[in-house]
Amino acid sequence: MSGCRDIGGFGPWDYVVFGAMLLISAVIGVYYAFAGGGQKTSKDFLMGGRSMTALPVALSLTASFMSAVTVLGTPAEVYRFGARFSVFAITYTLVVILSAEVFLPVFYRLGITSTYEYLELRFNKYLRLCGTALFIILTILYTGIVIYAPALALNQVTGFHLWGAVVATGVVCTFYCTLGGLKAVVWTDVFQVGIMVAGFSSVIIRAVVVQNDIGRILNDSYYGGRLNFWDFDPNPLQRHTFWTIIVGGTFTWVGIYGVNQSQVQRYIACKTRFQAKLSLYINLLGLWAILACAVLCGLAMYSIYKDCDPWTAKCVSAPDQLMPYLVLDILQDFPGLPGLFVASAYSGTLSTVSSSINALAAVTVEDLIKPYFKSLTERKLSWISKGMSLFYGGVCIAMAALASLLGGLLQAALSIFGMIGGPLLGLFSLGVLCPFANPVGSFVGLIGGFTASLWVGIGAQIYHPLSHSTMPLNLSTIGCNISNPGTEEYWTASTEPPELTTSLKMQATERPILADYWYSLSYLYFSTLGTLVTIAVGIVASLLTGGLRQNVDRKFMLTKEDFLSNFSFLNPKQDEKVKVLTWKPFTMPDEGTDNPAFNHIEMNFTDSNGKVNSAHI
Repeated sequence: MSGCRDIGGFGPWDYVVFGAMLLISAVIGVYYAFAGGGQKTSKDFLMGGRSMTALPVALSLTASFMSAVTVLGTPAEVYRFGARFSVFAITYTLVVILSAEVFLPVFYRLGITSTYEYLELRFNKYLRLCGTALFIILTILYTGIVIYAPALALNQVTGFHLWGAVVATGVVCTFYCTLGGLKAVVWTDVFQVGIMVAGFSSVIIRAVVVQNDIGRILNDSYYGGRLNFWDFDPNPLQRHTFWTIIVGGTFTWVGIYGVNQSQVQRYIACKTRFQAKLSLYINLLGLWAILACAVLCGLAMYSIYKDCDPWTAKCVSAPDQLMPYLVLDILQDFPGLPGLFVASAYSGTLSTVSSSINALAAVTVEDLIKPYFKSLTERKLSWISKGMSLFYGGVCIAMAALASLLGGLLQAALSIFGMIGGPLLGLFSLGVLCPFANPVGSFVGLIGGFTASLWVGIGAQIYHPLSHSTMPLNLSTIGCNISNPGTEEYWTASTEPPELTTSLKMQATERPILADYWYSLSYLYFSTLGTLVTIAVGIVASLLTGGLRQNVDRKFMLTKEDFLSNFSFLNPKQDEKVKVLTWKPFTMPDEGTDNPAFNHIEMNFTDSNGKVNSAHI
């Protein structure tokens, strides 16, 4: 006998809805390829001419945050572990404040395109190349996985064609990125975030109807232990507690919002610093809304399946297939709505991939081509930027094909991507906050941070935390009417499927002492560890190698005036558009002991009247 419901499959109208989403995204790219005279310069293509406004950029940031991992993974997380995930609402608030008030003022003032350009301005070109190389390698790896993983989950539940979806999303994404540049990326994100909210809303509304009202959903969740918002256990080995989410989550996401090229590139493309900051704060409202939708979907899923868990009953083979299973179950009588949900999941994929492709093109042009081919005209750089977008789009699709062969390494690759963010955040923090941090000390700190975060992170992939650290909640199959062949005996799963529980018990007898302590550290602390070790080692090494003797220009540091920039709208003259367009070398008079990497550099820029102005660095 089977406890699995007849959930049907994908119908013609579902494919129509999904195809319409792809078509509209492509049309937006074509429009911005020609709007306003096209993408004449690399700045137009990569930075939208630095003329973006806050609202579309904010929605674009929200769309990129809400990848298919969020659409499929967060509801399953709430279903299995409870609503403590909603504490991330506080984390997102801290992340936005730190990004807007600490890193944005410095990046925006310098008028840079690549965030790694800052590392050369503040330290030297070798640290810039380190940051660029790490970003390119890890972004390609991550983007390939982002394309493939949701396609696999949706294929196994809905029957949606796996490689058709992978190739279609990859090609459409590459198409509009290559034609329309950053403006196409931002405005397709605006459209796609609407699709994502519509997909979530359809599931929530239908679930409330199926369960009669939202009160029943909340009541079932309460008695099932899912409304466990507050857990103040300070134990760093516990996967999700208030402290791991607030502290660890803040470090993890500041590494993305504060210094990662994919996010920074969009908000520093705003026409004024006030618009850039406003985009981050409006984006915070979007993050809260998306989080609320995902948590509600997870609670509704638990209310519907509280007596018959599809995962334990083997109706699905992995937790990230639970959300598609729920969609087909409750929306099968509404043609097109399952397609709307799949479109919302793939909208998350498109927004994440498009921002990655655009960011990869930007760092390649700015960090690897312009510094070494100074004779290239802006027209040529624009064509090179488009070529890089096309190239990286193809590479990401190829990476998705490779991801299909990696199997169990997928989760390890995603975790490693997070581990790298911590040391890089530490490196940028040294530059922005520590005037005595020098190139040698910062490099030593970076190596120390990588060593610590990769050690604990890779160890955690080899020795998975035991169930008492992850704290899964009860999942029951008592209402499924499942029988074991040959014995006709019924069983109920309280936490994990039997074969998984057995493997965990076997693993527990073979684990080294480090596995139960060091390697069991909450994954949210990987980035925290990398950041703090990088900063601590970097400070000590800098002090030991003459960091106090250098004189760093305050343009590269966070200053007290930056905190007053929130009120610049009261005095518009203080919030003018950045005029730094080109960089040229010069010979600066010797004025004491400056940063050795920049004691012969001046920042020259051309203003809107063609007049060359200079600022000492």
